[in-house]
Amino acid sequence: MSNLTILALSGSLRKDSLNTRLLTAVTRLAPPELTFDVFGDLAAIPLFNEDDEHPAPSAVAQLRHRIRAADGVLIATPEYNAAMPGVLKNALDWLSRPVAEGPVLEHKPVAIIGASQGPLGTIRAQLNLRSVLHKMNADALGQPEFVLPHAHQALADGELPAGSPSPAILTAVVDGLVGLIEHRRALASLGR
Repeated sequence: MSNLTILALSGSLRKDSLNTRLLTAVTRLAPPELTFDVFGDLAAIPLFNEDDEHPAPSAVAQLRHRIRAADGVLIATPEYNAAMPGVLKNALDWLSRPVAEGPVLEHKPVAIIGASQGPLGTIRAQLNLRSVLHKMNADALGQPEFVLPHAHQALADGELPAGSPSPAILTAVVDGLVGLIEHRRALASLGR
Protein backbone atom coordinates (compact mmCIF):
# COMPACT_ATOMS: atom_id res chain seq x y z
CA MET A 1 0.00 0.00 0.00
CA SER A 2 1.39 3.38 -0.97
CA ASN A 3 0.61 6.60 0.91
CA LEU A 4 -3.06 7.41 0.47
CA THR A 5 -5.29 10.27 1.61
CA ILE A 6 -8.80 9.57 2.83
CA LEU A 7 -11.30 12.41 3.19
CA ALA A 8 -13.21 11.63 6.40
CA LEU A 9 -16.66 13.14 6.80
CA SER A 10 -18.94 12.94 9.84
CA GLY A 11 -22.61 13.45 9.06
CA SER A 12 -23.24 15.02 12.44
CA LEU A 13 -22.99 18.62 13.56
CA ARG A 14 -22.86 17.81 17.28
CA LYS A 15 -19.78 19.05 19.10
CA ASP A 16 -19.32 15.66 20.81
CA SER A 17 -20.68 13.56 17.95
CA LEU A 18 -20.51 9.79 18.25
CA ASN A 19 -19.71 9.58 14.54
CA THR A 20 -16.87 12.06 14.83
CA ARG A 21 -15.54 9.97 17.72
CA LEU A 22 -15.87 6.89 15.52
CA LEU A 23 -13.80 8.56 12.79
CA THR A 24 -11.15 9.37 15.40
CA ALA A 25 -11.09 5.70 16.43
CA VAL A 26 -10.62 4.70 12.78
CA THR A 27 -7.68 7.07 12.35
CA ARG A 28 -6.00 5.49 15.36
CA LEU A 29 -6.50 1.96 13.98
CA ALA A 30 -5.37 2.72 10.43
CA PRO A 31 -1.86 2.01 9.17
CA PRO A 32 0.57 4.96 9.01
CA GLU A 33 0.47 4.93 5.19
CA LEU A 34 -3.03 6.41 5.38
CA THR A 35 -3.55 10.11 5.97
CA PHE A 36 -7.00 11.22 7.04
CA ASP A 37 -8.22 14.66 6.01
CA VAL A 38 -11.15 15.24 8.37
CA PHE A 39 -13.67 17.71 6.98
CA GLY A 40 -15.19 19.38 10.03
CA ASP A 41 -17.10 22.26 8.48
CA LEU A 42 -20.34 20.61 7.40
CA ALA A 43 -22.30 23.33 9.22
CA ALA A 44 -20.86 25.97 6.86
CA ILE A 45 -22.47 24.36 3.81
CA PRO A 46 -25.66 26.31 3.02
CA LEU A 47 -28.92 24.72 1.98
CA PHE A 48 -28.71 23.65 -1.64
CA ASN A 49 -30.14 26.22 -4.02
CA GLU A 50 -29.54 26.10 -7.78
CA ASP A 51 -29.60 29.91 -7.82
CA ASP A 52 -26.43 29.89 -5.70
CA GLU A 53 -24.47 27.30 -7.68
CA HIS A 54 -22.29 29.61 -9.76
CA PRO A 55 -20.01 30.35 -8.14
CA ALA A 56 -20.38 27.69 -5.46
CA PRO A 57 -20.28 28.83 -1.84
CA SER A 58 -16.75 28.66 -0.44
CA ALA A 59 -17.47 25.76 1.95
CA VAL A 60 -18.85 23.71 -0.96
CA ALA A 61 -15.89 24.59 -3.18
CA GLN A 62 -13.50 23.61 -0.39
CA LEU A 63 -15.22 20.25 0.18
CA ARG A 64 -15.19 19.53 -3.56
CA HIS A 65 -11.48 20.40 -3.75
CA ARG A 66 -10.59 18.21 -0.77
CA ILE A 67 -12.58 15.25 -2.12
CA ARG A 68 -10.90 15.59 -5.52
CA ALA A 69 -7.50 15.66 -3.83
CA ALA A 70 -8.30 12.55 -1.75
CA ASP A 71 -7.86 8.99 -2.95
CA GLY A 72 -11.04 7.88 -1.21
CA VAL A 73 -13.80 9.00 1.15
CA LEU A 74 -14.94 7.60 4.49
CA ILE A 75 -18.38 8.75 5.66
CA ALA A 76 -19.60 8.20 9.24
CA THR A 77 -23.34 8.72 9.32
CA PRO A 78 -25.74 9.00 12.24
CA GLU A 79 -29.31 7.82 11.82
CA TYR A 80 -32.13 10.32 12.24
CA ASN A 81 -35.68 9.05 11.75
CA ALA A 82 -34.53 5.95 9.84
CA ALA A 83 -32.39 7.92 7.37
CA MET A 84 -29.16 9.86 7.06
CA PRO A 85 -29.23 13.38 8.52
CA GLY A 86 -30.48 16.20 6.33
CA VAL A 87 -27.18 18.05 6.66
CA LEU A 88 -25.34 15.10 5.08
CA LYS A 89 -27.91 14.76 2.29
CA ASN A 90 -27.63 18.50 1.66
CA ALA A 91 -23.84 18.22 1.26
CA LEU A 92 -24.29 15.31 -1.14
CA ASP A 93 -26.79 17.33 -3.17
CA TRP A 94 -24.15 20.02 -3.61
CA LEU A 95 -21.51 17.40 -4.49
CA SER A 96 -23.75 15.77 -7.09
CA ARG A 97 -24.03 18.88 -9.22
CA PRO A 98 -22.16 18.97 -12.49
CA VAL A 99 -19.45 21.57 -12.34
CA ALA A 100 -16.77 22.03 -15.00
CA GLU A 101 -14.75 19.07 -13.66
CA GLY A 102 -17.84 16.83 -13.30
CA PRO A 103 -19.56 15.44 -10.20
CA VAL A 104 -16.89 15.06 -7.53
CA LEU A 105 -17.94 11.64 -6.20
CA GLU A 106 -18.32 9.98 -9.59
CA HIS A 107 -16.13 6.82 -9.52
CA LYS A 108 -14.62 7.93 -6.19
CA PRO A 109 -14.06 5.02 -3.76
CA VAL A 110 -16.28 5.53 -0.69
CA ALA A 111 -16.80 3.53 2.50
CA ILE A 112 -19.64 4.02 4.97
CA ILE A 113 -19.66 3.47 8.73
CA GLY A 114 -21.98 4.71 11.43
CA ALA A 115 -22.65 4.96 15.14
CA SER A 116 -25.93 5.44 16.94
CA GLN A 117 -27.35 5.22 20.44
CA GLY A 118 -30.11 2.92 19.20
CA PRO A 119 -30.10 -0.89 19.08
CA LEU A 120 -29.96 -1.07 15.26
CA GLY A 121 -26.98 1.24 14.86
CA THR A 122 -27.25 3.04 11.55
CA ILE A 123 -28.46 0.23 9.30
CA ARG A 124 -31.28 2.23 7.72
CA ALA A 125 -29.23 5.43 7.36
CA GLN A 126 -26.46 3.49 5.65
CA LEU A 127 -28.94 1.94 3.19
CA ASN A 128 -30.32 5.41 2.50
CA LEU A 129 -26.80 6.81 2.01
CA ARG A 130 -25.78 3.87 -0.17
CA SER A 131 -28.78 4.56 -2.43
CA VAL A 132 -27.77 8.21 -2.87
CA LEU A 133 -24.13 7.29 -3.53
CA HIS A 134 -25.29 4.76 -6.14
CA LYS A 135 -27.24 7.50 -7.92
CA MET A 136 -24.11 9.69 -7.80
CA ASN A 137 -22.12 6.86 -9.44
CA ALA A 138 -19.68 6.62 -6.51
CA ASP A 139 -17.77 3.37 -5.98
CA ALA A 140 -19.25 2.47 -2.60
CA LEU A 141 -17.72 -0.42 -0.66
CA GLY A 142 -20.31 -3.19 -0.29
CA GLN A 143 -18.70 -5.39 2.32
CA PRO A 144 -17.82 -5.41 5.11
CA GLU A 145 -20.42 -3.20 6.70
CA PHE A 146 -19.92 -1.54 10.06
CA VAL A 147 -22.64 -0.32 12.40
CA LEU A 148 -22.10 0.53 16.04
CA PRO A 149 -25.27 0.29 18.14
CA HIS A 150 -25.34 1.70 21.67
CA ALA A 151 -22.40 3.86 20.65
CA HIS A 152 -22.81 6.17 23.64
CA GLN A 153 -21.66 3.22 25.75
CA ALA A 154 -19.18 1.70 23.29
CA LEU A 155 -17.40 5.03 22.72
CA ALA A 156 -17.81 6.38 26.26
CA ASP A 157 -14.07 6.92 26.65
CA GLY A 158 -13.57 7.90 23.01
CA GLU A 159 -12.09 4.48 22.26
CA LEU A 160 -13.66 1.22 21.20
CA PRO A 161 -13.75 -1.30 24.04
CA ALA A 162 -10.92 -3.83 24.23
CA GLY A 163 -12.03 -7.30 23.24
CA SER A 164 -14.79 -5.94 21.03
CA PRO A 165 -15.01 -7.16 17.40
CA SER A 166 -15.41 -3.53 16.29
CA PRO A 167 -11.69 -2.72 15.74
CA ALA A 168 -11.24 -5.75 13.48
CA ILE A 169 -14.34 -4.89 11.45
CA LEU A 170 -13.32 -1.23 11.11
CA THR A 171 -9.86 -2.34 9.99
CA ALA A 172 -11.52 -4.58 7.39
CA VAL A 173 -13.61 -1.61 6.16
CA VAL A 174 -10.47 0.52 5.78
CA ASP A 175 -8.70 -2.37 4.00
CA GLY A 176 -11.71 -2.70 1.69
CA LEU A 177 -11.60 1.03 0.90
CA VAL A 178 -7.88 0.76 0.13
CA GLY A 179 -8.65 -2.19 -2.15
CA LEU A 180 -11.26 -0.11 -3.99
CA ILE A 181 -8.76 2.72 -4.40
CA GLU A 182 -6.12 0.35 -5.79
CA HIS A 183 -8.69 -1.21 -8.14
CA ARG A 184 -9.74 2.24 -9.39
CA ARG A 185 -6.06 3.13 -9.99
CA ALA A 186 -5.51 -0.10 -11.92
CA LEU A 187 -8.52 0.65 -14.14
CA ALA A 188 -7.27 4.20 -14.71
CA SER A 189 -3.86 2.89 -15.77
CA LEU A 190 -5.65 0.76 -18.38
CA GLY A 191 -7.53 3.82 -19.63
CA ARG A 192 -10.90 2.77 -18.24
